[in-house]
Amino acid sequence: VLRERVHVDVIERSEEEIVFDLVGVDAPIANALRRIMIAEVPSMAIEVVRFVDNSSVIPDEVLAHRLGLIPIRADPRLFSSKTSSEEEDSPLNTISLRLCVECTATPNAPDDAPKEQKYRNYKVYSGDIEWIPLGDQAERFGSNPIRPVFDDVLVAELRPGQRIECEMTAIRGIGKTHAKFSPVATASYRLLPHITVASGLSDAQQRELIER
Repeated sequence: VLRERVHVDVIERSEEEIVFDLVGVDAPIANALRRIMIAEVPSMAIEVVRFVDNSSVIPDEVLAHRLGLIPIRADPRLFSSKTSSEEEDSPLNTISLRLCVECTATPNAPDDAPKEQKYRNYKVYSGDIEWIPLGDQAERFGSNPIRPVFDDVLVAELRPGQRIECEMTAIRGIGKTHAKFSPVATASYRLLPHITVASGLSDAQQRELIER
């Protein structure tokens, strides 16, 4: 029985990566699991962006695309998928987010000063995105607030007088629908060979041959 001869040995595991040996299956099964991880496991991603102001050099549609690719830390198991585009937003199927950043000049900064000293808020990062709780979400997710997975994803660069303000809606989806919903940056596998050394070699020679 397949269940009895298959086992998984975890080699490395961190918050962002896992490496494991899948023993007892053929390559097509391993590849099927790889494809499932990429395309069938749900996650939350920004689907709708409503711009209030965008005076940056990045067009609205390009900026919306960049925002959609920012991974959101939210458990998709706690949300339901929308069955149609006409379905109304609710605390059970939607996450509301907001971004509002304006670049200003630093008073009395010398002309040859670095940009970090001449301008305030000249770089817009994913960490600037603010979660706006809907309904009972503040209570449900109070101990683990919804936020971007990484705070240092560069969204845009601004200059004094430029501003980005937008409201965003994140929903649940799968990578088969759009790559932004894929919960993994990549998923790959390689064959793990089983090496049998012919007799006539010493233990040291066998180890040296395997290491090569």
